[in-house]
Amino acid sequence: MTDRVYPSAKPTNGAAAPGGNPSFPATKAQLYNASRPAYRPQPPRRSRRSCFFCACCLWTTLTVLLLLLLAAVAGAVLWVLYRPHRPNFTLSSLQISQFNLTSSSHLTSKFNLTIVARNPNKKLKFFYDPIGVSITASGVPVGDGSIPAFVHFTKNTTTLRTIISSTGASVDSTILKSDLKNKKSLPLKIQLDTKVRVKIGGLKTKKVRVRVRCDGVNAAVPTGKTPATASTANAKCKVDLRIKIWKWTF
Repeated sequence: MTDRVYPSAKPTNGAAAPGGNPSFPATKAQLYNASRPAYRPQPPRRSRRSCFFCACCLWTTLTVLLLLLLAAVAGAVLWVLYRPHRPNFTLSSLQISQFNLTSSSHLTSKFNLTIVARNPNKKLKFFYDPIGVSITASGVPVGDGSIPAFVHFTKNTTTLRTIISSTGASVDSTILKSDLKNKKSLPLKIQLDTKVRVKIGGLKTKKVRVRVRCDGVNAAVPTGKTPATASTANAKCKVDLRIKIWKWTF
């Protein structure tokens, strides 16, 4: 009878056991199996703070755009309803009744000034503070005065009269004497400064500064007691006034 050799159930050292499991102790290659999936770094996640900041920027931008749109619509409605316009001023007449310049450069002068103010608005009323008036000849101050406060009603024309004078004031007479000698007349400029409040419907604005400049006036110095009338045919008055109602300026 032939003897049969049966293999041992114990796997030899380094050989794999039946079923594919590694033998013990395992090698490094067995411990770190090559079939294991490789490590892949995950993309960085956005923090909650960054997302919150982006959302705030977006909503802030949308809010600003909405407010600008509402302001534009309100401004258009205001313009259609009230049609706001600046008042205008016209130099009506200017007489020089006295203009004495001494050898020591001291000036005594007296001017009679008449200005016409017009309010072209149908629904805007102007409240003027006292108005300061000054006159310069060839850039040299030759007199100052004032006009009392007044209310400028809608579609109204108001005539303003005042006396501008200077008594013994020291001036730079070089330019004045040169113009009187060569041109026989003086180029004059009139300036009015005040503050005004505007009433539109039931709303009153804050006081704003207004300045009126009138130039293009030429006048000769009076001789004797007869006043000299200045030429105002080319006179133009510019109004520097910015009326602010809420957030709109015109």
